Amino acid sequence: MAQALYRKYRPQKLDDVLGQETNVEILKNAAKAGRLGQAYIFYGARGTGKTTTARLIAKLLNCEKRRTDPEFAKLGEPCNKCRECLAIDAQNSFDVVEIDAASNRGIDEIRNLKESIRTAPASAEHKVYIIDEAHMLTGAAFNALLKTLEEPPKHAVIILATTEFEKLPATITSRAQRFVFKKLTKATIIEKLTTIAAKEKIKIDESAIELIAAAAEGSFRDAESLLDQISSLGSAMKGITLADAERVTGRTGLKKVHELAALIVARDVKGALANLNELNEDGHNLVQFTKDLIHYLRKVLSLKVNPSLKSVMERDLTRDEVAGAIALGATADTAMLVKFIKALIRAYAEMRYSPFAIVPLEVALVEQLG
Repeated sequence: MAQALYRKYRPQKLDDVLGQETNVEILKNAAKAGRLGQAYIFYGARGTGKTTTARLIAKLLNCEKRRTDPEFAKLGEPCNKCRECLAIDAQNSFDVVEIDAASNRGIDEIRNLKESIRTAPASAEHKVYIIDEAHMLTGAAFNALLKTLEEPPKHAVIILATTEFEKLPATITSRAQRFVFKKLTKATIIEKLTTIAAKEKIKIDESAIELIAAAAEGSFRDAESLLDQISSLGSAMKGITLADAERVTGRTGLKKVHELAALIVARDVKGALANLNELNEDGHNLVQFTKDLIHYLRKVLSLKVNPSLKSVMERDLTRDEVAGAIALGATADTAMLVKFIKALIRAYAEMRYSPFAIVPLEVALVEQLG
């Protein structure tokens, strides 16, 4: 069975964790100084490297080469070759325990953890407990975890990973080092997908990679999974096109979003309605398209009001796309854009639960442009 791309290209050292430079710097320096902590909370959007970084900490703590070679230890990275590193990579280390709190959320599971954590490691130097989706633990489970999190045995490290930090009790968050994992920029995702495509000999258009990166919404894992899925299309042998990516993701390329945005700015209601109906006939997901249109017009408005945001926008758009948004904003009326974006937000809210997704968007176009 072929290995999924997101697993095959999982970072093997801290320097491979892209888009989280501050976290990497802190953890590497702590590893170099031999000052890795015993309790961590990693929080942020899905697919941004939380569990991967937790496993890297497990390798840093248990890497045999780091323990026996002081010069190598100064690099702040695992060797990825010793018995413990390989066991952790293969997920068969007895001393690295991953718990899915979504399905093991009760007090009994935490009591089992408290009993297990007291015993010495089987073969490694440290026992590492990674609790994923930690926000799913019950109140009683959190209370049972408090004392262990505050004063774990010297050989133990606990890492909580969550996408919903605000659901963790303050009594838990105050007992651990906290690291926020940011959503990845579109440019960063494009760069990694391009590298993976080249290594896997996947022929894919640049516009298709850009659409996959946009559809991933800041998640490396989602982007790699989409690339994996699209590369299995029958037409992929000839090369993956933008149309292939649109078909699988259910999203439209930014070019189509820009085309409708241009008609809106020009107040061309007939052209905008014709464009919208063409998208509908082609089977595009209009709810997602409306969401993309809102985000794009927001960028157009922001760049018009504050051109210095250009460098910020280039994290999510290519330079050509930013130039197109600036050019569009130059011809747009600020008050009209604000009013139209508000109308689109209302239409989007209605479309999500309407059996006639196109109608709220059509009404918004007629009301604002007619």
